[in-house]
Amino acid sequence: MAVAEERVPPLAALVVAVLAVSTSAILVEWSHAPSIVKALYRVVFTIALLLPIVLGRPDDRAAFRRLRPRDTLVAVAAGLALAVHFAAWFESLRWTSVAASVTLVQAQPLFVAAGAWALLDERVTRKTVLGIGVALAGMLVMSGADVVLGTAALAGERPLFGNALAVLGAVTAASYVLAGRSLRQRLPLLPYVLVVYASCALALLVATIAQGYPLVGYRTREWLLFLAMAVGPGVFGHTVINWALAHVESSVVSVSLLGEPVGSTLLAVFLLAEYPTPMTLVGGAVVLAGVYLTAAARRSGS
Repeated sequence: MAVAEERVPPLAALVVAVLAVSTSAILVEWSHAPSIVKALYRVVFTIALLLPIVLGRPDDRAAFRRLRPRDTLVAVAAGLALAVHFAAWFESLRWTSVAASVTLVQAQPLFVAAGAWALLDERVTRKTVLGIGVALAGMLVMSGADVVLGTAALAGERPLFGNALAVLGAVTAASYVLAGRSLRQRLPLLPYVLVVYASCALALLVATIAQGYPLVGYRTREWLLFLAMAVGPGVFGHTVINWALAHVESSVVSVSLLGEPVGSTLLAVFLLAEYPTPMTLVGGAVVLAGVYLTAAARRSGS
């Protein structure tokens, strides 16, 4: 399998990953289970799909034995951040439009840049600040448009709340990226993601039980949707993105993921008959432009 991985062009893998993650919001919307339950079983089924592969590869099994306590703590922290990301973003889709939710959650490169400056002492350039400023302006347009124009019914019952949850999802996604960035360079892909996913699943399990939601008793349709979330956005989406991070610059990955809001919005139009408002489209375009400027500035370092 390692040989097969070497033959896969990283950019082609990114195209597949973007297409896969673009289906995530649609699958979440189709499911009627509680948001935290959807998040839990997406991660659990992803683990179930990847674990046999890891157990069948001696190098991956050996990687677990080489894990240092500090590395394990970092991976667990990344998993906890990922759990909050999934819980917040899945819930945001209940209250705001797919277009707004997916665009705002994909603003995570802004928070990666800010976190890298605050925690990793990376230099912040004027272009980076400009990109962040543009994206924040787009967020304000997007978040305020539905309330100002009286179109909240199109975006959900509480669009501001849903948008805030999507931003929280972006912040915690950035935390997940920052926590795992150095660790991913030292560990093989699958052992790394399994440790992260295991801690993520445990946190979501505790949250599900604490909120009193049942773990079983869902209809067959729901279980199939949970599995689809794991196969598509989970394995072919986020796991492939993690693989790509070891082969291309993180800024390239961040820019490529700007295709997710576009894909998800188009799918929502055709599959959910959900049409974004003009101001949501304008605000979303401004957010994506800001994210692009931020990622491009970090790549060039100027």
